Amino acid sequence: MTDFRTPRSRAQGLGAAGHGVGHWISERVSSVALIPLVLWGVFAILRLARSDYEMAVAWLASPVNAVLLALLTVVSFMHMHSGMRVVVEDYIHRRITKAGLLLLNLFVCALFGALALFSILKVALSGGAY
Repeated sequence: MTDFRTPRSRAQGLGAAGHGVGHWISERVSSVALIPLVLWGVFAILRLARSDYEMAVAWLASPVNAVLLALLTVVSFMHMHSGMRVVVEDYIHRRITKAGLLLLNLFVCALFGALALFSILKVALSGGAY
């Protein structure tokens, strides 16, 4: 039987879906954003290592420190989610396993990111009071 389709028509649907570029750009933007945030975080940890609890609470009560720490947390969890998603999509081939791991990745990153953000906001807004 003769196939009257063009080579492009035969190849259509067999290649990349075209959505990978967005994930790639997202990973690169989050990694660039993490550079100054991580440097600030390391500097903050080194400064706070010499202080006591009250000083740490007072430090976190500062709006600039609270916002930068919240940004560091959110961008870190987004970057982790994106990176793990790529690993699962590239190396897990069974559909049900891939779907389960992608959901687990989403829920774990969202849960721990929300818990970390809640903790930062609780200390920043209430001054560490119980």
